[in-house]
Amino acid sequence: MTLNRIVSATALDEDGPAGHLSLRPQTIDDYVGQPTLVEKLRISLEASRQRGDAMEHVLLHGPPGLGKTTLSHVIANELGTHLTVTAGPALTKGSELVGTLTKLQKHDVLFIDEIHRMPVALEEFLYSAMEDFKVEFVVDSGMHAKTITLPLQPFTLIGATTRAGLLSGPMRSRFGITHHLEFYNDADLHSIIRRSANLLGVSHADNQAVGLIGKRSRGTPRIANRLLRRVRDYAQIKRDGVIDATTVNLALQLEGVDELGLDDLDRKYLQTIAEIYEGGPVGLEAIAATLSEDAGTLEDMVEPFLLQLGFLARTRRGRQLTVKAGDYMGVTISPPTDSDDGLFS
Repeated sequence: MTLNRIVSATALDEDGPAGHLSLRPQTIDDYVGQPTLVEKLRISLEASRQRGDAMEHVLLHGPPGLGKTTLSHVIANELGTHLTVTAGPALTKGSELVGTLTKLQKHDVLFIDEIHRMPVALEEFLYSAMEDFKVEFVVDSGMHAKTITLPLQPFTLIGATTRAGLLSGPMRSRFGITHHLEFYNDADLHSIIRRSANLLGVSHADNQAVGLIGKRSRGTPRIANRLLRRVRDYAQIKRDGVIDATTVNLALQLEGVDELGLDDLDRKYLQTIAEIYEGGPVGLEAIAATLSEDAGTLEDMVEPFLLQLGFLARTRRGRQLTVKAGDYMGVTISPPTDSDDGLFS
C-alpha cells in the first residue's frame, strides 16, 4: 500500500510514457510555476544561444514530483539538442560514466537524477568533464599505469536531487545555477491541471472541480496529474463524463484522499499519535512499530506533508501533534511545552 499511494510524489508506473510524460511541457513558455528559476533559465538559455556555447551546469534540488526531470526536457528542447537521462544509482563503474560522457554531442544535455547517490569515486570524472570538457582515467596499475585524457564535446549537466545536503561540496561548487524547487501554490496548480485536462481531452471540467483537485494535490504537479486521471476515469464510467465538484469528491473519496490531500496512511499516522500516544511526543521508531511500517518510509513519504500542513512538530523528545492537527481530527491536543521545543537535526 505504501509504495503505490496515489498521493506519493515518487513516480509510479502510471506516470510513465502512456501518462505523465505526455503531459510534460515542452518549452519554457509552457512551464508553469517556479518563476525565479524560470527567469534564471530564460536568461542563461538566451545568453548561451547568442554566444553559441554550452549552457551553464544546473543543479535542481527539492522534493520529488516538482518538475526537475521536466525542466531537463525543457532545457534540451530550448537548446535544440539531445537529452541523455541516467540516474546516480545506475552509474556504478567509471567506464559507464566515461562511455556516457564521450557519446555526448556538442551542446547536448546530460541529466543525472538522484545525483547524490552516485559513488564518490565517480565524481572525480565529472570534475574535469564539467570544468574543462575532458575526462581522465588511469589504465593498468603499478609501474605500467598511465593516464589517458579524452576530450569531450561542450555539454550541460543537469543534476537533480531530493537531498542536496548529501552532495559533496566540490560537486556542488561546479554547478553555475543552483535552485531549490518549491511546492506549487493553488493558482499554479490550477493552470497545470487545466492544461493537462485539455491534453487529456477533458476540457469540459469546470473551474470548481479543477480547484478541488489542486487543493488535494499536496502542492505537487505529479500528484495533480495523477488525481486528474483518476477523476477522468471515474467521470467516464460513473458520471457520464461530467467532471464537477461532486465527481471530484466521489472519485477521490473512493481513493481515500480527503479535502486536504491526506490518505489512509496519513490519517493512521495521526490517529496513532493522537490515540495511542496521547498526542506525543513519541519516537519515530515507536510509531513505525505500531503501524507495522518502515521508519524511513514514514519519515520520507508521510511526515514532510504533515510538517508542511503544520500538523506535526519534530521536537527533541519525539514527534508531537499540533493543536491544528487536533482540530482536524476533532480531538484535544495540548501544545508542546518549553521542554519539547526544538527541532531534530
